Amino acid sequence: MSSFKYHLPATVLFLLLSACGTASPVSPQQGSLPFILITSAPNSTPTPTPFQPSLVTPTLPSLYIFDTNFNAPQLVSSTETPSPMPFVPESPTATPSLNQLFPDQAAPPAQSPSVNPTALPPLTDNETVNFLLIGSDKRPGSSYRTDTLVIAIVWPKDGQVSLISIPRDLWIYIPTVGMQRVNTAYQSGEIGGYLGGGSGLLKDTIAYNLGIRIDYTAMVEFDGFRRIVDTLGGIEVPVSCAYTDWRLIDPSYDQNDENNWWLYTVGPGQVHMDGDLALWYARSRSKSNDFDRGRRQQEVLRTIFQKALQTDTFSKIPQLYNDFSSTVITDLGLADMLRMAPYAVNFTNANIRGYFISPPLVNPWTTPGGAAVLLPNEEALNQMLVEATTLSAFAVTRETINVEVQNGASFETLESLAASRLNYAGYQTIISTADRRDYANSVLVDFTPGQDAAQRQTIINSLGLYSANVLSLPDANSAAQYRVILGSDYQPCFQPQELTH
Repeated sequence: MSSFKYHLPATVLFLLLSACGTASPVSPQQGSLPFILITSAPNSTPTPTPFQPSLVTPTLPSLYIFDTNFNAPQLVSSTETPSPMPFVPESPTATPSLNQLFPDQAAPPAQSPSVNPTALPPLTDNETVNFLLIGSDKRPGSSYRTDTLVIAIVWPKDGQVSLISIPRDLWIYIPTVGMQRVNTAYQSGEIGGYLGGGSGLLKDTIAYNLGIRIDYTAMVEFDGFRRIVDTLGGIEVPVSCAYTDWRLIDPSYDQNDENNWWLYTVGPGQVHMDGDLALWYARSRSKSNDFDRGRRQQEVLRTIFQKALQTDTFSKIPQLYNDFSSTVITDLGLADMLRMAPYAVNFTNANIRGYFISPPLVNPWTTPGGAAVLLPNEEALNQMLVEATTLSAFAVTRETINVEVQNGASFETLESLAASRLNYAGYQTIISTADRRDYANSVLVDFTPGQDAAQRQTIINSLGLYSANVLSLPDANSAAQYRVILGSDYQPCFQPQELTH
């Protein structure tokens, strides 16, 4: 590791941490004993029960999973036994050479991307502070890759943030290396003696290909992330789309034993997560894909930020600094954090814009070595990058709008899921209690003096409602400009990249 790095405490994890792993969890072999699917009720903390192998194939309850194209969840038949993934035990090995680590580094053929593409012009200015959040499964004596990469572009004075999730298989130019997956850059820099080490090469790789200057990096591993979440007392994650994947029955169990895994479901609903559950939720992808994992990672990041604000974590930076000195590797020092901490009061979840490098911004491609990677669709990707690196006029307008959210349906915590969705769209929210819980259709109450029909429709569209009953009640003294009463017609699952910022 480079000698100039410092260690980051948990106090700024509202923005600086996305400790989501790399390798997918091992899963049972074909022919192993069936597993029982455990699901959690809405608004409950999932509590696993002891694993009981069955001598006959059980009937599984219906569940929703994302397909590999990141479409809406698809219903899996209740009589279908989930297909187990191959069981591949992991064992530490000696540090390999670059050629062993990255066999796809051979020069691509003529029809493949240029070996030396033109660098993208800088898109960020001196008004921003830009972080690269790195999640790694680094272990002593073994190779590793940084499969979680999230850029956080921060406008401290304006209280705006853009989060950009980078897929691990993005095929880009790595200085001194050539065309490779982005998740190989960090270790290439460490092994190859690049100036600044792994973080230095990763910074230069992001700047070259995405035009974003990276000021600081923060890398965290699995155990560190668990500690961070547990130190916060756990987090309440609004799981809008139910998620099912393989999970260890107990974190203390041997992950190399196929019998220690089961299919586990969380959501929909607001779910309390300790460090282990939060890591699983943000790391898993056996039953989904890297793009959906990016969505869940941003959900966890936003929730950590909210919890940090609620617990006044930012006032405890010096106190917690030493406690987490071994948790996060970064080039951000204590003085830097103390200088930026006062700006934390300017931020809310409504000021955080989420972006994802996913289809159609990238297209699948197979390298000469047979590896499946993602090629940038340059025009579409550059358009997104320009938007993400520009102060949002929408955000400036919408941050002055308060939307009161009430749950008028029988589904618990629906109001929290809808509030989170409106936050993604840039609206400030207030949660209150509805007068009753038997609304069939959602209602939008407009308290604004202007009664702007276009603004009402934008809120309705942001919630994914086909329509809503609208009540016009102008009230200049109302604390909220709009009130949404959710009916049983409200469907909480949504894709954040489809919302306008």
